[in-house]
Amino acid sequence: MPLIAWSTRDAGVAGASGIISSNHPMSAILGDMATIVDLRSSGADVATAPSSQSRTRVGVGLVAAVLLVAFNLRIAVTSLGALLDHLGDLGVSPATQGLLTSLPVLCFALVGATAMAVTRRIGVDRGLGLALVVLTAGLVLRVLDGTPALLAGTFVACSGIALANVLIPAIVKEHFPGKVGAMTGAYTAVLSLGSAAGAAVAVPLTTATGSWRLGLGLWAIVALAAALAWAPFARGRSDRRQVPRGASMWRNPTAWAVTLLFGTQSTFAYVMMSWLPSVYADAGFSAEKAGLLLAVSITLGVPLFFLAPSIAGRVRHQGHLIAALTVMSIVGWAGLGLAPASGAWLWAALLGAGGAVFPVVLLCVALRTASSADTAALSTMSQSLGYLIAASGPFLVGMLHHATGGWGVPCALLVGLGVVQIAVGYRAGRPVVIGAQTRLPKQRLSSLPQ
Repeated sequence: MPLIAWSTRDAGVAGASGIISSNHPMSAILGDMATIVDLRSSGADVATAPSSQSRTRVGVGLVAAVLLVAFNLRIAVTSLGALLDHLGDLGVSPATQGLLTSLPVLCFALVGATAMAVTRRIGVDRGLGLALVVLTAGLVLRVLDGTPALLAGTFVACSGIALANVLIPAIVKEHFPGKVGAMTGAYTAVLSLGSAAGAAVAVPLTTATGSWRLGLGLWAIVALAAALAWAPFARGRSDRRQVPRGASMWRNPTAWAVTLLFGTQSTFAYVMMSWLPSVYADAGFSAEKAGLLLAVSITLGVPLFFLAPSIAGRVRHQGHLIAALTVMSIVGWAGLGLAPASGAWLWAALLGAGGAVFPVVLLCVALRTASSADTAALSTMSQSLGYLIAASGPFLVGMLHHATGGWGVPCALLVGLGVVQIAVGYRAGRPVVIGAQTRLPKQRLSSLPQ
């Protein structure tokens, strides 16, 4: 993984040498990325190494593997969303298109609920390896001939993603206990870049080759690369230990607030990935430009995906940050409903910025729990139920658009959802630790054991 090693090393050099000033926003990001690989200093449990050099190699390899996994966790969805219009031209019915938009989040909810059972049987690290194999198989299956293969392959691919979605926060909690905020920001930013790549590349590749199968099938190669990169860590010591049960989440109000917050932000994300290109297409943009606007929206959110968890980990209450980010989403959806063409780039940018609630809620899953077992338990609950909430979003938006003939009513519904997200965000952001059953003192959360 020489590229990742060079990048993290140069991040520290750039900050230390003054290439990036200490008051520049990027300096904090680069400083965090330069120190993520120092796993042993934070007590991470990885393979025993005889020297600091070998420990660094293990740390860099682990970071690179996690980031490559993250790159794959939305490509299957955004590449499909960008090609919905092409699939319609090829005879895929509107009902099937609607099912394809809701199938990913429905799958995330149903399969994500099984993650704890999987981890107790084979361990967290091997569970992630299994998820990547399933993802690769699904991406291959969905480009075979016929609509049934497209639906089945999408379900299988999203099943792999569902397992990985739940396991990644627990892996970060276990292997990067002193850098939860920085690593959460890093992997969610890379996840966002993968989302943008899927949206930006699928349509041009399909147009250039004349085959939608190439536009979708390319990503199986990337998923296979992630599976191979993770393979050495799937044989780690942690998989031979019994995975303890986490604290009970079902009667805890904070757990429910985190779950509802995950549900609202997931609804925003999957409505955007499924329908934003169609909103712009109906406003007069070409399919290529509509897909590009989705990619731009996702890409412009990447800096905030780095910054938001870093900021959230340094404040006592994350609710204020969640509210500020949600306001950006509210303005973006309101603008799309009122003037989608005249402010197209601005609305795309605001929606991308508002999407930074995603890494903050993932950080809350770690900050609100006392151990990696508790993190896995809350991650399972919040993602399975949260995605179940979100599963209705793309379908409902599509039905409202079909019934009204426009995007004004769906966008108004999403503005209302933003108000709900602000309310649950304040509850989820309260400094309470599930499992410890104590309220945190008024000090920086990042200084406490995660």
